[in-house]
Amino acid sequence: MTDSPELSSVPLELVPLPGSERPRATGITPASVPLDADSTAQATLILRRRDHMTTADAEGGHLSNEQLAARFGADSADAALVGTTLTALGLRVLSTDLPSRRIRIEGSLTTLARVFGTSQAAATIDGVAAPHRLRSGALSIPAQLDGIVTAVLGLDNRPQAQPQFRVSSASAASVSYTPVQLGELYQFPAGTDGTGQTIAIIELGGGFETADLKTYFTALGVGSPSVTAVGVDGAVNEPGKDPTGADGEVLLDIEVIGALSPAAKILVYFAPNTDAGFVDAVSDAAHATPTPTSMSISWGQSEDQWTAQARTALDDALLDAAALGVTVTAAAGDNGSADASGGTGKHADFPASSPHALACGGTSLHSKGTVISSETVWNDGTGGGATGGGISDVFALPSWQKGVGVPAAAKPGGRGVPDVAGNADPETGYQVLVDGTHAVYGGTSAVAPLWAALVARLAESLGSPLGLLQPKLYPLHAALHDITSGNNGAYKAKKGWDACTGLGTPNGTAILAGLQAAKK
Repeated sequence: MTDSPELSSVPLELVPLPGSERPRATGITPASVPLDADSTAQATLILRRRDHMTTADAEGGHLSNEQLAARFGADSADAALVGTTLTALGLRVLSTDLPSRRIRIEGSLTTLARVFGTSQAAATIDGVAAPHRLRSGALSIPAQLDGIVTAVLGLDNRPQAQPQFRVSSASAASVSYTPVQLGELYQFPAGTDGTGQTIAIIELGGGFETADLKTYFTALGVGSPSVTAVGVDGAVNEPGKDPTGADGEVLLDIEVIGALSPAAKILVYFAPNTDAGFVDAVSDAAHATPTPTSMSISWGQSEDQWTAQARTALDDALLDAAALGVTVTAAAGDNGSADASGGTGKHADFPASSPHALACGGTSLHSKGTVISSETVWNDGTGGGATGGGISDVFALPSWQKGVGVPAAAKPGGRGVPDVAGNADPETGYQVLVDGTHAVYGGTSAVAPLWAALVARLAESLGSPLGLLQPKLYPLHAALHDITSGNNGAYKAKKGWDACTGLGTPNGTAILAGLQAAKK
């Protein structure tokens, strides 16, 4: 689709879009076939809120979607102005969602480049065969939208996040557990199974076969959990295409949640692995009807690998989730305090570093029967993986972490990661079934769904969602198993909170008792 001369001649004054700067990608090779300038692409625009929203506004977690839209959604006049402006410039508005403040647009690459002041090139990244659209530098927006549009996502479709799991070889795993066994070890509340609860899972690739799930859950004797795939931005459930990668993440997440909260309704949101896909998946899940009790995210990337606009947009989506009563659990990363294979320095993983997500670190767990005999920080050394954890360079120290001993940050910021932990060592890992093959998986990817399942069972017993859990959980630190041995590189475990395992691993029954007492 070529731009018409009339559209190309429409006067266009652009202003910079703050936080949109993207550094030039590393490890890239120009594609043999350049981008077709007449081909189309889609993007997600984020609009400003009607009124500023804070963490304190979300702590109650009792807003309906309609109430959130009225107070903190996008203004209809803003959305109308964006729509008419972009349509006049040759773009198409595909959808508008005022509660989540998103407008989805489509246009030719030529028009998108003109309207947002950028250029794109096709390239492969680190040898990945499929080429991606890459941009560098900052974006601009039409001047009349200055202050209204806060982010333009998806113009660059390089992978934004990676799954946080590790596969153990049969010879390496010294011991392994079914999720049901871990639920017993962590004393998930008796008499609960997730009845009446909905759990959302965010996936940025891969897929599952229903036959695998039926075989797995039948063997565990937990019945037939309800699992439904939901497509986002054109992505769908695609099993079998990546059995050693994204499929493993998808099945690990579903099997842990389904085994530990078998009566819950499980919705698996599949989205493209881009900044737009990630934000859209979280927003779609948070604003769904019924509102999910918990949301599990096992994908992430170091904070500094995000543009500021994308990081803010996703954090805002997590803030919406908290205000609606959703508890979001996020994997803290599998590459130690450096948060990257072969990386140096200290980096926290995002979205776990968001104060609006319950950040989940990892341990190495050994047991005798149904009792934990020892639990230490997961760290298998260079190349073997270790729990992520550290101090955010972006997010300020939240109120509930004041006084728990979070070290000072090197840059403005200070939110400590993780909040909690659970078994993550592949050598003491989870028994799963992936694309017909039995395997043992580890990684903090397993801990996020474990906590999401626990949250569903706590909410079932309490009769209400937990929303932003940290303000309620930190005063109950004695209800968690404190991990005091081990390190993740730069940080060591110690009594109380630490940047390896947070407050520790759960005693679900004790946590429930503490939450019940706090409600009286």
